[in-house]
Amino acid sequence: MMKPRKVTPMDRVKGDPTSGMVREEAIATDHMWSGMVRTAPGMTSGWHHHGEYETIVYVISGAIRLEFGREGGEVVEAGPGDFALIPQNTVHR
Repeated sequence: MMKPRKVTPMDRVKGDPTSGMVREEAIATDHMWSGMVRTAPGMTSGWHHHGEYETIVYVISGAIRLEFGREGGEVVEAGPGDFALIPQNTVHR
């Protein structure tokens, strides 16, 4: 049984690599992944998906352009203070 816990920035570990992104894992369970992701301004990540995880993105600063769908033809854009949902198995960049 899990107990409530705190994860500080020093506790985070290097997450799975995706080109153009630096991931720091804070907490991972069989159903959820939580962490910090950093990208350089103007970068484009590689195409990827998060398997069975639904993913919530919270934008702290800058902006995100989330491309998905056939040949990346669908787009969600978000800025500081916005949340974006990426459903499970959705290929995106």
